[in-house]
Amino acid sequence: MTGWRSARAILIWVALALAIGVPIAAAATSEQLAWRGPVYILAGFAGIIALGLVLVQPLLIGGYLPPLSAYRGRRAHHWIGGALAFAVLIHVAGLWITSPPDMIDALTFSSPTPFSPFGVTAMWAIFIVALLASLRRRLELRPRTWRIIHIPLAFVIVAGSVVHCLLIEGTMETISKAVLCAAVLAATIKAMIDLQVWRKRRELRGESAARQ
Repeated sequence: MTGWRSARAILIWVALALAIGVPIAAAATSEQLAWRGPVYILAGFAGIIALGLVLVQPLLIGGYLPPLSAYRGRRAHHWIGGALAFAVLIHVAGLWITSPPDMIDALTFSSPTPFSPFGVTAMWAIFIVALLASLRRRLELRPRTWRIIHIPLAFVIVAGSVVHCLLIEGTMETISKAVLCAAVLAATIKAMIDLQVWRKRRELRGESAARQ
Protein backbone atom coordinates (compact mmCIF):
# COMPACT_ATOMS: atom_id res chain seq x y z
CA MET A 1 0.00 0.00 0.00
CA THR A 2 2.83 2.37 0.88
CA GLY A 3 4.53 1.61 -2.42
CA TRP A 4 1.33 2.36 -4.33
CA ARG A 5 0.91 5.65 -2.50
CA SER A 6 4.46 6.66 -3.31
CA ALA A 7 4.03 5.72 -6.97
CA ARG A 8 0.71 7.58 -7.10
CA ALA A 9 2.29 10.69 -5.59
CA ILE A 10 5.11 10.58 -8.12
CA LEU A 11 2.66 10.17 -11.01
CA ILE A 12 0.58 13.12 -9.80
CA TRP A 13 3.60 15.42 -9.59
CA VAL A 14 4.95 14.23 -12.94
CA ALA A 15 1.57 14.85 -14.57
CA LEU A 16 1.43 18.32 -13.05
CA ALA A 17 4.96 19.10 -14.21
CA LEU A 18 4.14 17.95 -17.74
CA ALA A 19 0.84 19.86 -17.85
CA ILE A 20 2.67 23.09 -17.04
CA GLY A 21 6.13 22.39 -18.43
CA VAL A 22 5.19 21.14 -21.90
CA PRO A 23 3.27 24.31 -22.89
CA ILE A 24 6.15 26.44 -21.63
CA ALA A 25 8.71 24.36 -23.53
CA ALA A 26 6.57 24.40 -26.68
CA ALA A 27 6.16 28.17 -26.47
CA ALA A 28 9.93 28.53 -26.06
CA THR A 29 10.41 26.92 -29.47
CA SER A 30 7.82 29.07 -31.25
CA GLU A 31 8.99 30.82 -34.39
CA GLN A 32 7.05 33.91 -33.34
CA LEU A 33 9.63 34.64 -30.65
CA ALA A 34 12.04 35.78 -33.36
CA TRP A 35 9.79 38.77 -33.98
CA ARG A 36 9.27 39.68 -30.32
CA GLY A 37 11.33 41.84 -28.00
CA PRO A 38 12.62 40.57 -24.63
CA VAL A 39 10.03 42.48 -22.59
CA TYR A 40 7.17 41.11 -24.67
CA ILE A 41 8.58 37.59 -24.39
CA LEU A 42 8.88 37.95 -20.61
CA ALA A 43 5.29 39.16 -20.43
CA GLY A 44 4.09 36.25 -22.53
CA PHE A 45 5.82 33.60 -20.45
CA ALA A 46 4.60 35.26 -17.26
CA GLY A 47 1.10 34.74 -18.60
CA ILE A 48 1.75 31.06 -19.29
CA ILE A 49 3.20 30.58 -15.82
CA ALA A 50 0.18 32.35 -14.35
CA LEU A 51 -2.13 29.87 -16.06
CA GLY A 52 -0.04 27.04 -14.67
CA LEU A 53 -0.44 28.48 -11.18
CA VAL A 54 -4.19 28.66 -11.72
CA LEU A 55 -4.02 24.88 -12.21
CA VAL A 56 -2.02 24.39 -9.01
CA GLN A 57 -4.48 26.32 -6.83
CA PRO A 58 -7.46 23.91 -6.88
CA LEU A 59 -5.09 20.95 -6.57
CA LEU A 60 -3.70 22.44 -3.37
CA ILE A 61 -7.00 23.42 -1.80
CA GLY A 62 -8.54 20.07 -2.76
CA GLY A 63 -5.69 18.12 -1.17
CA TYR A 64 -4.72 16.37 -4.40
CA LEU A 65 -0.96 16.93 -4.13
CA PRO A 66 0.57 14.35 -1.79
CA PRO A 67 2.29 14.33 0.61
CA LEU A 68 1.09 17.84 1.52
CA SER A 69 -1.29 17.84 4.47
CA ALA A 70 -4.52 19.82 4.40
CA TYR A 71 -2.92 22.58 6.48
CA ARG A 72 0.20 22.80 4.33
CA GLY A 73 -1.94 22.69 1.21
CA ARG A 74 -3.92 25.70 2.42
CA ARG A 75 -0.74 27.57 3.31
CA ALA A 76 0.76 26.78 -0.07
CA HIS A 77 -2.51 27.88 -1.70
CA HIS A 78 -2.10 31.24 0.00
CA TRP A 79 1.48 31.75 -1.17
CA ILE A 80 0.83 30.45 -4.68
CA GLY A 81 -2.01 32.96 -4.88
CA GLY A 82 0.49 35.71 -4.20
CA ALA A 83 2.81 34.31 -6.86
CA LEU A 84 -0.11 34.20 -9.29
CA ALA A 85 -0.91 37.86 -8.69
CA PHE A 86 2.77 38.72 -9.18
CA ALA A 87 2.96 36.76 -12.45
CA VAL A 88 -0.14 38.54 -13.74
CA LEU A 89 1.37 41.87 -12.73
CA ILE A 90 4.51 41.09 -14.74
CA HIS A 91 2.36 39.96 -17.67
CA VAL A 92 0.35 43.18 -17.69
CA ALA A 93 3.33 45.45 -17.02
CA GLY A 94 5.32 43.89 -19.84
CA LEU A 95 2.48 44.31 -22.30
CA TRP A 96 2.01 47.90 -21.12
CA ILE A 97 5.68 48.68 -21.76
CA THR A 98 5.59 47.19 -25.25
CA SER A 99 2.27 48.74 -26.29
CA PRO A 100 0.56 51.22 -23.93
CA PRO A 101 -2.31 52.06 -26.35
CA ASP A 102 -3.26 48.40 -26.68
CA MET A 103 -3.23 47.96 -22.92
CA ILE A 104 -5.36 51.06 -22.40
CA ASP A 105 -7.90 49.64 -24.85
CA ALA A 106 -7.80 46.29 -23.04
CA LEU A 107 -8.16 47.76 -19.55
CA THR A 108 -11.06 49.95 -20.65
CA PHE A 109 -12.75 47.01 -22.41
CA SER A 110 -12.56 48.77 -25.76
CA SER A 111 -10.03 46.49 -27.43
CA PRO A 112 -11.11 44.90 -30.74
CA THR A 113 -9.39 41.63 -29.82
CA PRO A 114 -11.90 39.05 -28.52
CA PHE A 115 -9.57 37.65 -25.86
CA SER A 116 -8.86 40.92 -24.03
CA PRO A 117 -12.08 41.26 -21.97
CA PHE A 118 -11.70 37.76 -20.55
CA GLY A 119 -8.10 38.34 -19.55
CA VAL A 120 -8.81 41.71 -17.96
CA THR A 121 -11.79 40.33 -16.05
CA ALA A 122 -9.69 37.44 -14.73
CA MET A 123 -6.91 39.88 -13.84
CA TRP A 124 -9.16 42.07 -11.70
CA ALA A 125 -10.62 39.00 -10.00
CA ILE A 126 -7.10 37.80 -9.16
CA PHE A 127 -6.12 41.18 -7.75
CA ILE A 128 -9.32 41.41 -5.70
CA VAL A 129 -8.78 37.96 -4.19
CA ALA A 130 -5.13 38.73 -3.44
CA LEU A 131 -6.06 42.02 -1.77
CA LEU A 132 -8.84 40.50 0.31
CA ALA A 133 -6.63 37.57 1.30
CA SER A 134 -3.96 39.96 2.57
CA LEU A 135 -6.58 41.92 4.53
CA ARG A 136 -8.64 38.95 5.67
CA ARG A 137 -7.59 39.08 9.31
CA ARG A 138 -7.87 42.84 9.50
CA LEU A 139 -11.34 42.74 7.98
CA GLU A 140 -12.21 39.83 10.29
CA LEU A 141 -13.75 37.83 7.48
CA ARG A 142 -15.28 34.62 8.76
CA PRO A 143 -14.62 31.37 6.84
CA ARG A 144 -18.18 31.29 5.50
CA THR A 145 -18.00 34.93 4.37
CA TRP A 146 -14.62 34.31 2.76
CA ARG A 147 -15.98 31.32 0.83
CA ILE A 148 -18.96 33.33 -0.39
CA ILE A 149 -16.57 35.94 -1.77
CA HIS A 150 -13.74 33.70 -2.90
CA ILE A 151 -15.55 30.89 -4.72
CA PRO A 152 -17.40 33.06 -7.29
CA LEU A 153 -14.21 35.03 -7.93
CA ALA A 154 -12.32 31.76 -8.37
CA PHE A 155 -14.80 30.72 -11.06
CA VAL A 156 -14.31 34.08 -12.77
CA ILE A 157 -10.53 33.65 -12.63
CA VAL A 158 -10.62 30.14 -14.07
CA ALA A 159 -13.20 30.80 -16.77
CA GLY A 160 -11.67 34.11 -17.80
CA SER A 161 -8.13 32.75 -17.86
CA VAL A 162 -9.06 29.67 -19.89
CA VAL A 163 -11.10 31.55 -22.49
CA HIS A 164 -8.43 34.26 -22.70
CA CYS A 165 -5.75 31.67 -23.34
CA LEU A 166 -7.73 29.63 -25.87
CA LEU A 167 -8.65 32.67 -27.95
CA ILE A 168 -5.08 33.92 -28.26
CA GLU A 169 -3.16 32.74 -31.30
CA GLY A 170 0.35 33.31 -30.07
CA THR A 171 3.44 31.41 -29.08
CA MET A 172 1.63 28.63 -27.21
CA GLU A 173 1.24 25.36 -29.07
CA THR A 174 -2.41 24.47 -29.68
CA ILE A 175 -2.66 20.94 -28.25
CA SER A 176 -0.58 21.49 -25.10
CA LYS A 177 -2.47 24.73 -24.50
CA ALA A 178 -5.81 22.96 -24.79
CA VAL A 179 -4.66 20.19 -22.44
CA LEU A 180 -3.52 22.72 -19.85
CA CYS A 181 -6.81 24.61 -20.07
CA ALA A 182 -8.79 21.36 -19.78
CA ALA A 183 -6.74 20.40 -16.73
CA VAL A 184 -7.46 23.78 -15.12
CA LEU A 185 -11.20 23.34 -15.65
CA ALA A 186 -11.23 19.71 -14.50
CA ALA A 187 -9.20 20.40 -11.36
CA THR A 188 -11.37 23.37 -10.43
CA ILE A 189 -14.66 21.54 -10.94
CA LYS A 190 -13.48 18.49 -8.99
CA ALA A 191 -12.17 20.60 -6.11
CA MET A 192 -15.41 22.57 -5.89
CA ILE A 193 -17.53 19.41 -5.90
CA ASP A 194 -15.36 17.59 -3.36
CA LEU A 195 -15.24 20.56 -1.00
CA GLN A 196 -19.00 20.99 -1.21
CA VAL A 197 -19.57 17.31 -0.42
CA TRP A 198 -17.11 17.50 2.47
CA ARG A 199 -18.88 20.52 3.95
CA LYS A 200 -22.28 18.84 3.70
CA ARG A 201 -20.96 15.74 5.45
CA ARG A 202 -19.48 17.88 8.20
CA GLU A 203 -22.78 19.74 8.64
CA LEU A 204 -24.69 16.46 8.82
CA ARG A 205 -22.28 15.13 11.44
CA GLY A 206 -22.70 18.33 13.44
CA GLU A 207 -26.49 18.07 13.30
CA SER A 208 -26.35 14.40 14.30
CA ALA A 209 -24.08 15.16 17.26
CA ALA A 210 -26.34 18.01 18.36
CA ARG A 211 -29.39 15.73 18.37
CA GLN A 212 -27.60 13.18 20.50
